[in-house]
Amino acid sequence: MKKVFIIAEAGVNHNGYIELAKKLIDAAVDAGADAVKFQTFKAEKLVSKNAQKADYQKQTTDSSESQFDMLKKLELDLATHHELIAYCNEKKIMFLSTPFDHDSIELLDDIGLEIFKIPSGEITNLPYLRHIGKLGKQVILSTGMADMGEIEDALDVLTEAGTKKENITVLHANTMYPTPMEDVNLRAMLTIGNTFDVAYGYSDHTLGIEVDIAAVAMGACCIEKHFTLDKTMEGPDHKASLEPDELKAMIKSIRNIELALGSSVKKPSKILFT
Repeated sequence: MKKVFIIAEAGVNHNGYIELAKKLIDAAVDAGADAVKFQTFKAEKLVSKNAQKADYQKQTTDSSESQFDMLKKLELDLATHHELIAYCNEKKIMFLSTPFDHDSIELLDDIGLEIFKIPSGEITNLPYLRHIGKLGKQVILSTGMADMGEIEDALDVLTEAGTKKENITVLHANTMYPTPMEDVNLRAMLTIGNTFDVAYGYSDHTLGIEVDIAAVAMGACCIEKHFTLDKTMEGPDHKASLEPDELKAMIKSIRNIELALGSSVKKPSKILFT
């Protein structure tokens, strides 16, 4: 069985501070993640100046602040990207970042990103998909708000633009933060994989780790999970993220499940005598 690719999603939990971002990288390394992922965007290209925050964001940030002003403080500039990539290379973990606009796609391509993660909110943004598709890179596609027709359209756009289907992994997801268990619908992950004959995985926004473990037992080849150093920190995503010990427990459990799944051949276990 191919090793499950585990993405520790730092996102914007760095709160705009590069030293906090490095501590998140350290935590991802210590937990055993394969990659640590941030977010690349320009607030001006992402939201309007008077866009309101989502309800879950208001709970852990200044509720009077606009979505734009919050995001503006969470941008990472080019120099910071270079510094974080160098730090990831030093720590031997893959750096990833999700681009949210065309300039950010170009920035990440220019600095050599080999895997492009497409967030759920951009799955119907066809020019965005074409831009990434023509790069011919590995693509991880989240599908939080999409139905099967929209997933099919996205895959068509990516492949017609130049990305090979075998280089695409589709992640089942739910965009409720946090996701209630009754809304997870994990079997939909299998529907996606079987319908489109594509590699599949799960991007998780539940508060625990058990759904991620179940997803791996059901054949997920990629798991993405938000994490933070402290759930009580101010910021939009900390509350729905794992703390370092939880991330470590999740990854240890996933690696154990990988071993336990075995080869599918029914045979007696080896007995070792001393």
